[in-house]
Amino acid sequence: MKRWLVRILLGGGALFAAAFGTAWWTATPDIGAKATGARLVTMQASPQWSDSAFTNALPQVDGAMTDILAKEFGEAAALQVPDAPIPVVQRTGAELEARPASGLRVTWLGHSTMLIDIDDARILVDPVWGKRASPWSSAGPARFYEMPLPLSELPPVDAVIISHDHYDHLDYETVSQMQDVDTQWLVPLGIGAHLERWGIPPDRITELDWWEAAEVAGITLTATPARHFSGRWLDRMATTLWAGWSLKGPEHAVFYSGDTALHPELADIGERLGPFDLTLVEAGAYDGTWTDVHLGPEQAVIAHQMVGGGVMMPVHWGMFDLGNHSWTEPMERILAAALRQGVPVLTPRPGASVELADAQAVDRWWPSIETNTVENDPVWSTSVDAVIAQWWGTEAP
Repeated sequence: MKRWLVRILLGGGALFAAAFGTAWWTATPDIGAKATGARLVTMQASPQWSDSAFTNALPQVDGAMTDILAKEFGEAAALQVPDAPIPVVQRTGAELEARPASGLRVTWLGHSTMLIDIDDARILVDPVWGKRASPWSSAGPARFYEMPLPLSELPPVDAVIISHDHYDHLDYETVSQMQDVDTQWLVPLGIGAHLERWGIPPDRITELDWWEAAEVAGITLTATPARHFSGRWLDRMATTLWAGWSLKGPEHAVFYSGDTALHPELADIGERLGPFDLTLVEAGAYDGTWTDVHLGPEQAVIAHQMVGGGVMMPVHWGMFDLGNHSWTEPMERILAAALRQGVPVLTPRPGASVELADAQAVDRWWPSIETNTVENDPVWSTSVDAVIAQWWGTEAP
C-alpha cells in the first residue's frame, strides 16, 4: 500500500479513536499510562505546568495541512527513504564493554539512540529497538535498517535517560524487554507512569523537572529546558514533560538536546552547565509540519554554539521518515552550516563508535544527492546573534 494512503488511513483512525474514546486503544500497553496521585501532584507544581498540561514559554505554531500534503505528494517524497541498503556497522556487546582510552565515546545506534561512555560511566539514551515509531506493529514509520546492536547484547549501563515520550524516543517493546536490566531510569516528569506500567520497578525510576539533577556513577545528569511537546495518544498531549540532558563527569561534559526548537534557555544551559566537549543535537524532521518543535540543520548549529559546544554530532536523522525532506538532506545542510561557522562535526555510520579526535575527518557514508544548502536557506545568517534577534524580536540572550 502506498505510504501516503497508509498515513491518511492512520490519521482517520486516530481521529475516530479520539472522537469516540475507544477503550480498546487506550487499553493498549504501547500507549503508556496517565499520571495519578503523588506523581500528578508533583507535575502540577512544576513551573512548566499550566491548567492541565505542560507548556512552552514561547508560543507554538501548528503545522499547516499544506505542509502535511507536501510531505506525501511533494517532490521530496520519493527521496525520504533510502533506495539502497545503509552501511551499518554491526556490533556486539563484548566489543563495547571496554572503556575508551580518551574517557569519552559515543556509539550511535541510529536516530536518537546512543551509548555514551563518559568518565567510567555508560549512559543509554532514548533506546528504541522496535521496528516502527508507532503504537502499531504493522503501520507507521518503519526503521531504515535493523538495530546494529541486538538488545540482548547491550553491555552494562549505569543509567538510561529519556528525552520525551514520543514513539521514536520511548519504545514500549524495548522498555518491556529491559525490566530485568539493573540500571537507573532518569526521565522528565510524568514519564515514570509509562515505565511502571511496562514493568520497570518504581525504585529504579527518577523523574526530574527542568534544571533538576541526579548523580549516577559519578556523572551529574541534569534535565534541561527544551521547546517541544509530548503525548502518545491524542487525549494525552503535553501531559508529560520533555527535556534535553546535560551529562557532566569529572573530566568531560556532554549535552543532548532532545527534540527541541530554538529557544533562549539554550544560552542559559551553556552558562549554567557548559561548556560541553560534545553536543548531540537533533537535526532531522524539519518542515512546516513541525514548526516550533524541531531545530533543523542550520538552527542545530546555532543551538550547538549557544550551549558552548566544542564538537557537534547531529542525531535524530537517518532512521525514520518523519520530515518533508530527503533522508540525507539534514547532514548535507549541517556540514555546510558547520563549515561556515567553523564547527567540527562527527558523522558516524549507524553502529559506529566515535571519539572527539574523529571529528578531524568527515565520513560521508550516505549517498550524495542534490539538496538545498545554507546559501539558499532564507533563515540562515553568518551572525548567530542577528538570527536570534530576528526570530525573537529582542537582543540575543
